[in-house]
Amino acid sequence: MKSWLFVILCVVSLRCVAQNDTSKVNVADTLKKDLTTVPDTVPHLKTRKWTLIPPAVMIGYGISSFYLKPQRRLDRYVYNEAYQHDIVTNSHLENYFQYAPVVLTYGLNLVGVHGKNTFLDRTILLGLSEAMSSLFVFSVKHATHRTRPNGADRYSFPSGHTANAFAEAEFMSQELSGKSAWYGVIGYGFATTTGIFRIYHQDHWLSDVVAGAGVGILATKTAYLVYPYLRNHLTKKSRREEHNKDVPEELKKQPKTSSILMPSYQNGAAGLSFSMEL
Repeated sequence: MKSWLFVILCVVSLRCVAQNDTSKVNVADTLKKDLTTVPDTVPHLKTRKWTLIPPAVMIGYGISSFYLKPQRRLDRYVYNEAYQHDIVTNSHLENYFQYAPVVLTYGLNLVGVHGKNTFLDRTILLGLSEAMSSLFVFSVKHATHRTRPNGADRYSFPSGHTANAFAEAEFMSQELSGKSAWYGVIGYGFATTTGIFRIYHQDHWLSDVVAGAGVGILATKTAYLVYPYLRNHLTKKSRREEHNKDVPEELKKQPKTSSILMPSYQNGAAGLSFSMEL
């Protein structure tokens, strides 16, 4: 039942946001174009370095809750309010909501809404983002040993579900917001819902969720910031290797020189001018 509800929500969201952006498309042609088109370079991101500050502040807020009593009091206040006014379902739908932005991104591409990058590039970007986010979350969880509100274990900080959800929401925003701002709104809507559910189900404190959101956003923004340089560097290197593949090895090792011989005329005398660059 949970899986079907998740699928229905994704399909409804996809249809709502795509209806104005797509005409009748051939799915086979869309897949062929997306899978076989691999550009030499990827566009540099519009992400500016200052946009890394808000998610860094969110992480800082979470970390400060270990040292500042007002933050911990707020954590407990939110926990008590969520406990007393339990307005969400007992089903852990956040286990599915966290993946909704990625499902929608690839689904929209399938029906003809193309994002910023090709299938290969955006998949590598997503993998890079998830790797950075997961590494940070796993390391910090085992370093801080914060007890969950429900007492299940000591791996509360930061929220892994929330980090994953916001990493994927930012991924959807990066890829599709150029088409419509609503794509980013929907992605972040699923991510925010994931964080709220984690609090209401007593799996995390507020500061865990805020920090997790910051980790996810920062991981994806960082991936989109550094990947173009890596991609362009590797592409240029491969082009050089392709260009030189038929050149004999002994010629590759020879020092490269250039020379030029030109006719000259000066003070009524004709001659030749020779120059060589070593």
